[in-house]
Amino acid sequence: MTPLEIADMIGIICFAASGFLIAVHYKLDILGIFIAAFLTALGGGMIRDVLANKTPFIFTHTLPVILVIATVLISLLFKLHKIDDFESKTAFIVSDAIGLVSFAITGSIIAIENEFNFLGVLILAFLTAVGGGTIRDILINKVPAILVSEFYATVALIVGLTVFILDSFDMRSLFSLTIVFVCGVALRLLAYYKNWHLPTLSK
Repeated sequence: MTPLEIADMIGIICFAASGFLIAVHYKLDILGIFIAAFLTALGGGMIRDVLANKTPFIFTHTLPVILVIATVLISLLFKLHKIDDFESKTAFIVSDAIGLVSFAITGSIIAIENEFNFLGVLILAFLTAVGGGTIRDILINKVPAILVSEFYATVALIVGLTVFILDSFDMRSLFSLTIVFVCGVALRLLAYYKNWHLPTLSK
């Protein structure tokens, strides 16, 4: 299994779980819950593949769909939907951070493999990481996390930049990507708990 496949599977599972929790929090019905989970987990990857001129992965492989369905069913089995104030729970924060960084890595790799330039790598890392969650938030009439959350989308850009630099120096490997993954998740969690924000212009 390649680093791309590993990162993609991790991102799908973690984002499906976060999509499930947010859907339950907003009192969506069971169909709405599955739609939210699917959009969060697979929306960014679909945007990534379309921009890379590829048939979306979920249209040619059944594993992503199985992972989303299994994640939702397991979440129901363990009654994760009964958690109060889930957005402040460590499990949700960690899973969301893991999904964010995993998808930023997959977006970067796909961009590099398709010979995108520096800007293309950053954009694909960004869109893969936050695209699904943004579509979900718009559907449920919630301000997208990338506009208000603590140092959220910035982490995806930093990860994309790091992967691009590693590839430029021929240092991209499973080991180096694992280090990027761990550091990216740690940065996101640190930003959350330290309440880091980018500057705003509001008074």
